[in-house]
Amino acid sequence: MDSKKNGNKMSRREYLKTSAMGTAGLFFAPSIVPASVLGPNPPSEKINIGQIGCGRIARGHDLMETMGYDVARVVAACDVDIDRAREGKELIENYYAKEKGKKNYVDVAVYQDYREMLQDPEIDAVIISTPDHWHAQPAIEAALAGKDIYLQKPASLTVEGGRAMSDIIHRTGTVFQIGSQQRSVNPWPQFKRACELVRNGRIGELQSVEVGLPGDPGGGDPTPMPVPKSLDYDMWLGSTPDKPYTEQRVHPEEGYSRPGWLRIEQFSAGMITGWGAHHIDAAHWGMGTEYTGPVEVEATAEFPTDDPNYDGLWNVHGDFKVTAKYDNGVIMTVGGDNKQGVRFVGSEGWIYVSRGDVGVTASDPVSEQKQTESFQASDAKILQSEIGDNEIHLYESEEQHGNWLKCIKSRELTVAPAEVAHRSCSACLISHIAMKLPRKLYWDPVNERFKNDDEANSMLSRSQRAPWGIDHIDGLKL
Repeated sequence: MDSKKNGNKMSRREYLKTSAMGTAGLFFAPSIVPASVLGPNPPSEKINIGQIGCGRIARGHDLMETMGYDVARVVAACDVDIDRAREGKELIENYYAKEKGKKNYVDVAVYQDYREMLQDPEIDAVIISTPDHWHAQPAIEAALAGKDIYLQKPASLTVEGGRAMSDIIHRTGTVFQIGSQQRSVNPWPQFKRACELVRNGRIGELQSVEVGLPGDPGGGDPTPMPVPKSLDYDMWLGSTPDKPYTEQRVHPEEGYSRPGWLRIEQFSAGMITGWGAHHIDAAHWGMGTEYTGPVEVEATAEFPTDDPNYDGLWNVHGDFKVTAKYDNGVIMTVGGDNKQGVRFVGSEGWIYVSRGDVGVTASDPVSEQKQTESFQASDAKILQSEIGDNEIHLYESEEQHGNWLKCIKSRELTVAPAEVAHRSCSACLISHIAMKLPRKLYWDPVNERFKNDDEANSMLSRSQRAPWGIDHIDGLKL
């Protein structure tokens, strides 16, 4: 069928069938010429950056770590909550006034709709620090608009959304970085070191990987509330179903503590993607499976809604266990029974790595055992082993945001590019699907479909509420 003749947009499932590993013939019509067409560097000496999403992660992490590089200049702030966008502007301008000694170093533009920001030809790149259900769509639209992208993890809320995003980013030549900071040596050099030791056989033949992650508790008040005047709630919901507003469904109306959407399946898969995107990514790095995924997966999980009398708002998974088998025979288990972090087990020893006493995240409402030892092995001599010149040396990135900025200038791949981001996320998402189904699932990582399981395959995507979602992106068509 010639979709161009009948005017139909390609369905997500058709897209998957024709785009395995990003080799399909997808055509797009961006309204702005991609930056990659203009040459190896942005037109100005500085990289002009727009911030999409001005909440907790943006303020405490992405903005501050990016603005510390002189080559970066944040010139715009956007949030569907206009008060947050204005507070983002204030944060940025105050930072530059202090660091540069110039009160008017930059006049930050404020937006409530990121699509308007993307139309500014002076903006070279964007940082996307939005809720999980607002990751794939703005990343695709930013790539089509010629902007380089730093995206907070996880890469997407669905496998099909992540596949579409990765393919578009590769086709446009966009420089993309996922916020998987454990790949950079600052502040956690132990992850790269652990993965290099495993990849070079210091624990013998790798047999299994144990990933420790907690679950989230139930709770939350579902009582409807008036929508704040500052919030475009319809856009915040985006492609997800229309639900009554309540503060604990979205984010705090005052302050920037942990938002409620992280615990609601409508917007997030829970800790399996929230922190699984970090630790499973590290597991993939050590296994050498960064561009593939498991071939078998099965899981058990507790959900608050398993209790018929549950009347809370939050419904992501609690305690869980995932068992996944990779084509190389390695078995990966993920869950709360494992020690928080990643443990590689080989035929001749083991290596354990974590963030040490950081815990999963300081504001998560789960009890965490503080761990001062972030890098351990069955034999201390393993950790002191030198990697020879002719052995495997993994990508050296000093810091995640700095690596992204450096690659914008050089047009090289980042330490955590789009396909790697998608594969780490998809391993989490198919684990989440397995939590819902009482059977072993067989995954085809090339075609990214479950084998002979229509019910599981139906969960690779979600229905999308118009006019939001990747099905409704202008210019994304055959």
